[in-house]
Amino acid sequence: MKTNNIIKGILAVSVLLIGLASCERADYPDRYRVTKGKPTIDYIRYANKDILLDKAYMDETVCVVGQNLTSVVKLLFNDQAAILNTSFITDKTMLVTIPKTKATVQTNMIYFITAAADTVSYGFEVMPPAPVASGMDCEYTKPGQRAKIFGDYFIDLEYVEFQGLNARVEAEDITYTESELELTIPTTATSGMVKVKTKSGLSGSMFHYMDQRGLLFDFDGKTGLYGDESHGWHQQVVTSDETSISGKFLQLGDGATELKGDGSTWADGNFSFEYWPGMWESPVETFSNPKGLKLSALVDFTDYANMGYKFEMFVPEDHPWKGTAMQILPASIYTVHNGANEGVTDEDGEALPGCNNKYIGDNSAKYPRALYTPWADGMYDTGGKWITVTIPMTDIRYQPNGKESEGTIDATCFDSLVIFVCGTGGLTGEDCKPIIKIDNIRAVPIK
Repeated sequence: MKTNNIIKGILAVSVLLIGLASCERADYPDRYRVTKGKPTIDYIRYANKDILLDKAYMDETVCVVGQNLTSVVKLLFNDQAAILNTSFITDKTMLVTIPKTKATVQTNMIYFITAAADTVSYGFEVMPPAPVASGMDCEYTKPGQRAKIFGDYFIDLEYVEFQGLNARVEAEDITYTESELELTIPTTATSGMVKVKTKSGLSGSMFHYMDQRGLLFDFDGKTGLYGDESHGWHQQVVTSDETSISGKFLQLGDGATELKGDGSTWADGNFSFEYWPGMWESPVETFSNPKGLKLSALVDFTDYANMGYKFEMFVPEDHPWKGTAMQILPASIYTVHNGANEGVTDEDGEALPGCNNKYIGDNSAKYPRALYTPWADGMYDTGGKWITVTIPMTDIRYQPNGKESEGTIDATCFDSLVIFVCGTGGLTGEDCKPIIKIDNIRAVPIK
């Protein structure tokens, strides 16, 4: 009885294996296997349409059509190796993405190399795509001063153009690599998009020079939201000095107040900037007064996932930042506002919590915030200049201790803003007495 069961089992397994082999032969006739011989290249076309190509841009996907393409184990565009995905290779077709690195030697050839080290060449020109200008070291660099623009495909550069009359800088006056431009800002440059022109095309930047979009706090009165009146529990220093980049700036830290490297210091009197909307009116709290506006009345946060907070920052060399995270914490009027704590409602009769700091220091994971720790790799200063800092809204997802928050944000969570240097952010630093200067806080598209 047992012998019969064993024999039946062996027969069943044998039938199954034969069936699988038959299915493989029947259903997967083009399954990838390295073959012998050399490939023949008939033509190259777009991956998604039947248009023949003799040139294409870097990082573009093309379809090679020919014979015995499964003999190819390595492929070079000029001298740059492409990634071969065997899922997209058959005997007659090969889908491949052109490497995005510029060739050291431009031969205008594709080299198909077999397992036997035979090489078949095919004429094909690889062109760089249109340039991408993704960032600037300081978006508020003054006209006449040097600045850097970061991005990609700065190849065969022709010019960079700012908004303003005759605000173009020709290539011969620019120092550049494929990913960085350094130039002098034209004296006629004004606020707006920056355009970069190469032989491959003309592209506009996502960032704006002297950005005026989404401006929340410039500390010079343009928005009127942070002047003589406090909109939180503290009125921090707003001043100007020889380092000023555009008028007055907010200063966190006085150079004498110490932050402990373990993040235990709660120096809200020196290191906390708060803007809570409202004007201490009761029993109904209104937010129509220009000095008490919700920030969401100035900026549309509907597409917040593709936005970020930006600001210019200056950390002097003699007062570097060595520890303690900067928390960037937005909240709705239903979390905090600049009014009484009890018996206050909004215009719709909804109860409001008034002034509180429970949501700032709460480690219960209910109130997400972004954490900025540029000192994570050691002592940090900005090298005697202002820089532009970008905090993506998608980074607003942490507790003060650096752990993921259980709470989430949505487009209704941007009525207020707190910037507080407090807590570890999940990292241990060193004791320090930093000065952190901040200007032009804004909420803008970054994607």
